[in-house]
Amino acid sequence: MRIKAGYSLTYDCPQPTPMLLTLNIHPSRRHDLLTPQVVGFVPELDPWEYLDVYGNVCTRITAPKGSLTISTQFEIYDPGQPDIVPLDARQHDIRDLPDDTLIYLLGSRYCETDRLTHVAWELFGKTPPGWSRVQAILDFVHQHIVFDYQKADAIRTAYGSYIEKTGVCRDFAHLALTFCRCMNIPARYCTGYLGDIGVPANPDPMDFSGWFEVYLGGHWYTADARHNEPRIGRILMGVGRDATDVAISTQFGPATLSSFSVTTYEIS
Repeated sequence: MRIKAGYSLTYDCPQPTPMLLTLNIHPSRRHDLLTPQVVGFVPELDPWEYLDVYGNVCTRITAPKGSLTISTQFEIYDPGQPDIVPLDARQHDIRDLPDDTLIYLLGSRYCETDRLTHVAWELFGKTPPGWSRVQAILDFVHQHIVFDYQKADAIRTAYGSYIEKTGVCRDFAHLALTFCRCMNIPARYCTGYLGDIGVPANPDPMDFSGWFEVYLGGHWYTADARHNEPRIGRILMGVGRDATDVAISTQFGPATLSSFSVTTYEIS
């Protein structure tokens, strides 16, 4: 399967503003590229890239005063298979977890394990450990939160999503992965592209998507509380503790996002 994807973002800055971008695809998907994925800037800039502590490709720029447009278009190969559902994947004892997964058991900016641990054990303490427990969490969050673009809130946390019962894809992911952490399952936030491939087209404007991964049976597996069904054509951009670590842009000064579009679709 060939997928075409890309974006165009425009920022307005009243003064030169340093910015940190997480807008490249994840290194784990680079071998699937059918065309180069080059991030372009208008006006032209002198960006530089580095790998962060989570293995994401990050770009540092200084946006000039005025308008800056950031864009890319690329084609990528995808096997066209839905997300794996590892029904028999076992849950590790904490003492057996690899060292680098332990950070994904801890609380973070948007994932307050301290406020939700009691709730998690009340809800899921009697579920079988492993994927069955993850699926119980996905089912609960999928039913508990009402998806509503109009209720998007950049500062809403997992606990806020639990109390308010509304949000967008990142809120579903934050609450579900926090419950997983509370139940001693390493879980990390993911962001990327997810088009309407193999499902009815959604008439709403496309956006980047947020989901998460759980560590079971020695592997990371995709989990998606927003859709709660295996999907086709995910293109990973970044992973981290929560949305803070994979924000599409972090501005160190005033900047307004004035235009935003994302596309991803299968090429016949």
